[in-house]
Amino acid sequence: MHEAGQYLLGEHDFSSFRGSGCQSSSPNRDLQECSITRQGAMVIIEVQANAFLLHMVRNLVGVLLMIGNGQRPVEWAAEVLAAKNRAAAAMTFSPNGLYLVAVTYPQHFNIPENPVGPFFLS
Repeated sequence: MHEAGQYLLGEHDFSSFRGSGCQSSSPNRDLQECSITRQGAMVIIEVQANAFLLHMVRNLVGVLLMIGNGQRPVEWAAEVLAAKNRAAAAMTFSPNGLYLVAVTYPQHFNIPENPVGPFFLS
């Protein structure tokens, strides 16, 4: 799963991972981090980007889980991205267990940073 996630790094058209109700004027996003680790029975998927599309993370998780379960090869992540077509990807993953950990803004906004969570991973 981690290897598959590396195919998605960088600035790309993420139309294959975009929810049908997305109102963003552009599907282009810069995925800066995609790491997958295990902690006990939990699979930890951490993604960081300059912005996200509607259901983008849930759709990424759906693709990565199909690869992790052996239903698709690792390279499928790159194929889904290149297709620029939502129909090429997996089903939208349930939001259960997905957490927004942090939002960062450019320094010039002077927005204070909050502690990073979820705290049960500490």
